[in-house]
This record gives sequence, C-alpha cells and structure tokens, in this order.
Amino acid sequence: MDIRDLTSEHLDDVLDLRRRSFGPLAADSREKWRKAVLPTLAEGRYLGVFDGSRLAAAARLRQFTQWWHGRPQPMSGIAGVTVSPEDRGRGLGTRLMRAVIERGAELGDAVSALYPATTAIYRGVGYEHAGAQHNVRLSAEVLRGIRPSGQVKLRRMGPGDGAEVISVLHRVHGSARASGPISWDERTWNLWLGEEDDFLYLADDGYAVYRWKGGDLEVETIAAASPETLRALWALVGSASSVAREVVAAVAPDDPVLWLLRERTKEQVTQVRWMLRVLDVAAAVERRAYPVSAACEAVVTVDDPIRGGGTWRLEIAGGSGTATPVQESGVTLSANGFSALYAGIPVQTLRLSGLISGDDRYDQALETAFAARPYMLDYF
Repeated sequence: MDIRDLTSEHLDDVLDLRRRSFGPLAADSREKWRKAVLPTLAEGRYLGVFDGSRLAAAARLRQFTQWWHGRPQPMSGIAGVTVSPEDRGRGLGTRLMRAVIERGAELGDAVSALYPATTAIYRGVGYEHAGAQHNVRLSAEVLRGIRPSGQVKLRRMGPGDGAEVISVLHRVHGSARASGPISWDERTWNLWLGEEDDFLYLADDGYAVYRWKGGDLEVETIAAASPETLRALWALVGSASSVAREVVAAVAPDDPVLWLLRERTKEQVTQVRWMLRVLDVAAAVERRAYPVSAACEAVVTVDDPIRGGGTWRLEIAGGSGTATPVQESGVTLSANGFSALYAGIPVQTLRLSGLISGDDRYDQALETAFAARPYMLDYF
C-alpha cells in the first residue's frame, strides 16, 4: 500500500468509493463535485491510498479561512474520507489521516478541522471535539414579526460575487470576534453561488443564502454586521410565513436573531459536532487572536507523535500571542488536549478528561487567554 496524490484519472474511482461509503450521488451532483474537485488536484489537496493500481482510500483537504476571536487564518478542512469496504479494519484510515495531517502542514496551514462520521479514528490522530454547527428550528410566523429598522439595499447575487461575500464575512466575523466560522475560497464561492434553487441576497454588510426544503425553509447562512441589515435579511425570510410553517437555520449559539424574536420559550436545536487539530503550535498561537484584556505567560509541552511535539513558552498580551521553543518544564498536553485548549475548552474539563496534566499554576491564565465559544455555520 502506498499514498499518492490523486489525478483526474482517479475521479471515477473516488466516486465509486463515495458511493460505497455514503451512497450514490445524483448525476447533477456528480458534475458539481467534479467542478469543485478538479482545480484542487494540482494543489496536492486530494490524497489516495493505493494497493497497486487500485484506489483503496481517499481524503480531501479543502482550502478554508477560519476565524479565531475575530482573526482569520488559513485552515485545512478535511472531507470525503473514504475507505473501500473490503479494506476497512486494516488501519488504512489512520495511515491516510497521518499523511493528510502532514500535507496540511506542508500547505502552510496551522490548524485543521473536520466533521467526524466517527470520533475514534480522528481522536487517535490528534483531533478533538471543539464546536458544533447549531441548527435551530423556528416558526416562520415568529420570524415574520421581525421588521426592518431602516432602508437596506438588497440585491440578488450569483457567480462572480464570491470576492464580495468573502469581504463581508471578514467584516462580520472580525467585528463579532467570532471563533470557528469558516469561509470557502473565492473559486468555490463562485461555484456555490450558481445554485439555481438557492435564494441569494447581498447587502453592503451582509448576505443571505436560503432555500425551500419541502414545505419549509432552510437558511444556510445569514451574516450581517449591522442591526439594520440583520433585520432586513431575517425579515426577507420571514416574509414567506404565509406559505412556510417552519424555518431551519444554521446560527451562532448566541446569534442576535434569537434576541429579535417576539416569543422565545422552547427551542429545538440540532448540533452537528466538528473536531479541530493544531498542526503547527507556534504558527497557530501567532495566527490566533485573544481577548485584549487577557495576559498569559505559560510553558506548555505538547506531545504530538505525528508532528513531533515540543515545549514552548506562550506569551499572550494585547490580543496577540507568541510561542517560543524552550527547554523547561510546565503543563503537558496531548495533541488532542492542545487542540481543545486552542478551541476554548475549559482547562478543568481537560484535566478531568486526562487531556492535560502537570503544573496547574498556568490553568487560570490559559483558560482566560484561550476563552472561546466556537461554532460553524457551514457543513463540509
């Protein structure tokens, strides 16, 4: 068995693996998948495990931007991890993921995320649960009660608006000091913005993507940087309440729309969990933002059998951080533990679950500096 980059000649074999792992794709979905995948092959973002000439497993590294406390950084989003049924149980998935982790680092990404079909294989290579996509079910009639508070110019958007959408997301997630949400690259945005069945609206500081799903509405994303745009976009969705009964929407756990509702008692929320892995400790610490008021100096040892690990002195102040290699002793974390800390999981949770050990004098400072409530709006 050897691991190689995939080429266009392997795409039929990848589709066969996907069919055997997740079920068949419709013809139009297969064509869209090819359009999305083809440009990434030359970038080294699709790896396969081969038994001779036979493709036995595959995984793709999507190119994302991810925000941490409002600061963007490149991120490898792992998707399409598939192993042929006859090869399962032989360790191919783990071997492939180890190669994927190394490739993500080679591509210059300091962090990586994925939505797991199962936790064990990904936890075994250093990924840890970090956040969720929060899908809330709301009454369309309740949304109708949201009224625009000013004149907001909305226009329909389509292919070619990807750059403007990305600019809006930088403004929205930066001002909100958000942790976890992602943006597709411009090429992929322009592809998604060609979906004929989606309703796509753009404002100067916000946008909406939603669609019919049966007799209800599904909101993929509503992002807004101002109260006026927020109200205008949700009022747009609520205007369909004479037909739609319910709206299922991906929202932040503390999304402001939940404070605009006239009635709010019980909510049905489905969480789709995602996992995070730090690929490069020093780069990840330097690329992340932190609360401006937080000050932290701590020595951490990260035990990472895949990426090598090491010991660093973390210095965080004024909203920024650095990690300098040192020969000292301090707190010890597994790769999973440091990834969870990076995502804002409380230090006591990490200690009780065995992901952190040793010196506890840095606990409060680390927890304050890395505090976050990570979420995603997009599933990949």
